[in-house]
Amino acid sequence: MKRAYLLLVILFTLSACDQANTSTNENNTAVIAGDINVKDATNTEVSPITVGDLSKESSEFLAEDESDPSVSNFETAYKMCTEALSEYYKAIWNGMDIDLDTYIDNEKLKQYMHTKITSQYELFLKNNLTDNLVTGIDISVNKAEQVGGDKRFFYLKLDARVEKDVGSYAEATEFLVQVLNGRLVIVDWYTNGKDSYDAIVRGENQTINNPDIWNNSEWVNKLADRILVQPQ
Repeated sequence: MKRAYLLLVILFTLSACDQANTSTNENNTAVIAGDINVKDATNTEVSPITVGDLSKESSEFLAEDESDPSVSNFETAYKMCTEALSEYYKAIWNGMDIDLDTYIDNEKLKQYMHTKITSQYELFLKNNLTDNLVTGIDISVNKAEQVGGDKRFFYLKLDARVEKDVGSYAEATEFLVQVLNGRLVIVDWYTNGKDSYDAIVRGENQTINNPDIWNNSEWVNKLADRILVQPQ
């Protein structure tokens, strides 16, 4: 694990060097353009999604409007996030593969999610918890917003109930989604909760509203330092 964490720090540092000229103005936070009516946005009745409902028709989630995450793209954004979240739970509990390239373009966010998934699975494996497999996942929309400003994006807060062989648990996850090169991608992914990985590494009760956060080299390097000192 120490070698894995050290490798992550090196990767983060190299990636940060590539984007040394990139800066994030944290005062330019986008403003809320208004809540999305989930049913109107999808033109269908949105109900909780289960693992069995998810199927990959494409390796990419193409945007209907390539220039802007408009309401017409909400259904695709919702499907992408529910699929990503379902695959995440199956990865950390069941040891199944997850193709992060399908959902994420930013290399630093992908590295963070890879480390998070590996850390969670190894923790469960160490504590003999991986025999209690995930058998179903129900996901519903808690909140959905289209946010405007210089960087337009979707904010989605999804509630997931994870059913296992024995017992179940529920938690909420926040996503930011943008259009990049004609496809929708997740630009931030945060799960809050007591003793959750994100709460420990990134901090509890974070405000998730900056789609450029993973382009902030200083912030990413500080995060890598926190990962390095996590208990193993």
